[in-house]
Amino acid sequence: MLKKIQLFFEKNFMADTFADVKSVEQQVNLAAAALLIEMVLQDHSIEAVEVAEVKKALIEQFKLSAEEAESLYALAEQEKNQATDYHQFTNLIAAHFTQPQKIQLIESLWRVAFADRVLDKYEESMVRKITDLIHVSHKDFIQARHRVENELLSNDRAE
Repeated sequence: MLKKIQLFFEKNFMADTFADVKSVEQQVNLAAAALLIEMVLQDHSIEAVEVAEVKKALIEQFKLSAEEAESLYALAEQEKNQATDYHQFTNLIAAHFTQPQKIQLIESLWRVAFADRVLDKYEESMVRKITDLIHVSHKDFIQARHRVENELLSNDRAE
């Protein structure tokens, strides 16, 4: 799956959108996108709200159109049963993201995990693993989770 996602980025965005961006930044952004997409697949139940949350993050982080985000997500969905290796992505993120960017990624992962209002043990495990691999403290891991939970509670009350 991850090779297909990388090819998608190279074909659709590297030449145009990221023409003036350094290669390392492209790779780091790709790594973050791949982790967000993989989060949806963790509980073996793909919910529309989780998919929407990933597409929203892809649109906001990479400035993609809705159509481009849809295409990227469809690519990942086709390959969901193949094994992935988080280390190639987390190593890039650990080395090149600032601490606030790392925490923002953890929050995005929590948003996807909580999007269906059910936290699966595999989703939590993935966030925990990525937190450790990108060197985010346990305190920041917990605070990110609480911020997302509080945000969801506020949204639920507003509805």
